[in-house]
Amino acid sequence: MKRSWLMYISAFALAGGACNNAGPASQGSDSTSTAHTAAPDSSGSRIVDETGAPANWALLPFTKVDSANPILTPGTGRFTDPILHKEVAWEEKDVFNPAVAVKGDTLYLLYRAQDKTGQPAGTSRIGLAMSFDGLHFTRSPAPVLNPDADAWKKLEWEGGCEDPRVVEDERQTYYMTYTAFDGRQARLLIATSQDLRHWTKHGPVFATAYHGKYKDLWSKSGSIVSRYENGRIIATRVAGKYWMYWGDQNIWAATSDDLINWTPVEMAPGEQPPIPLRGQAVNMPLLKIVVPTRAKKFDSDLVESGPPAMLTDKGILLIYNGRNIPSIGDSSLPEGTYAGGQVLMDRNDPTKVIHRLENYFIRPDKPYEITGQVGQVCFLEALTNFQGKWFLYYGTADSKIAVAEKK
Repeated sequence: MKRSWLMYISAFALAGGACNNAGPASQGSDSTSTAHTAAPDSSGSRIVDETGAPANWALLPFTKVDSANPILTPGTGRFTDPILHKEVAWEEKDVFNPAVAVKGDTLYLLYRAQDKTGQPAGTSRIGLAMSFDGLHFTRSPAPVLNPDADAWKKLEWEGGCEDPRVVEDERQTYYMTYTAFDGRQARLLIATSQDLRHWTKHGPVFATAYHGKYKDLWSKSGSIVSRYENGRIIATRVAGKYWMYWGDQNIWAATSDDLINWTPVEMAPGEQPPIPLRGQAVNMPLLKIVVPTRAKKFDSDLVESGPPAMLTDKGILLIYNGRNIPSIGDSSLPEGTYAGGQVLMDRNDPTKVIHRLENYFIRPDKPYEITGQVGQVCFLEALTNFQGKWFLYYGTADSKIAVAEKK
């Protein structure tokens, strides 16, 4: 279950572009976040959306922090695995695809780590690292979420717990969406915590929807719509419901009343998908595709949700990952390249696209992004506003973790 999951920050070279220093606005329970500027590309022109207009709705520009990257590499942590009943070097092979949360003056990075056993290329667990500057981290010695001898063992062992995304509610309960992989099937699960260290698993997010119709179908990458407020990422209702973007063939949507039990959005009677169904989408033909792949572009083969979607005054901003196949996509990018895009959804109808970047804003161009467990990957998964700047954390070549910043 490997994907070029890590992206690069702009073949539209974001170095040197003017940027907006405004942070997210805080306006109560339905407050919005504003910090959007268009960034120049390497030719000096503006990054544009699909209409050719300047993308003044997007969160740009980001610059890779070369002085610190990669900020996290495989580690020496060991713990006693509750299933194997022996000590395991749980992060010795690869670390990648993190989530982020901020409490007070501390930034918490929850990251995927692999050992050298398990399926298909090591069992994955979720580790925790802390930072006071967003660039230098101290790790916890043991994972904070991992396969265990519990009700979810058959779903998580021995592929593991992958690719977390974390939000919180108004009362500071944290919700982690993560992928459980049993070596064959990926399922989107959810866990909760009060302190980011001790997590309670609640199982598959789609367990109760439509009498469990989607519980055992392929699902992953849950990006819950939130407002970004003083470092916090707070899940926020839209039209009376919580919303989540999910999926890694196309991007679909789901709604919830409690942030734990989710219902995928299906098409209305008579509605047809916007593109021919491929891959995992064939097994879920009734689902409404809200962000499809695009021919001749960097996201031709696959699109996958990135960090928690941001509720803004212009709409719902979703940073996403796209995978390329040159024969059907961008012929200038190598086979399998994962690069980052941005799309703006309608806050009155979260299934409707308002704007979408014409091209990627970040792609692999560093040695550690080009070569690794899976080459040519920048996989964007964590975004936060911390100490007056935006930090975008991403996995590189399924092997390390890097960061880009927007001041």
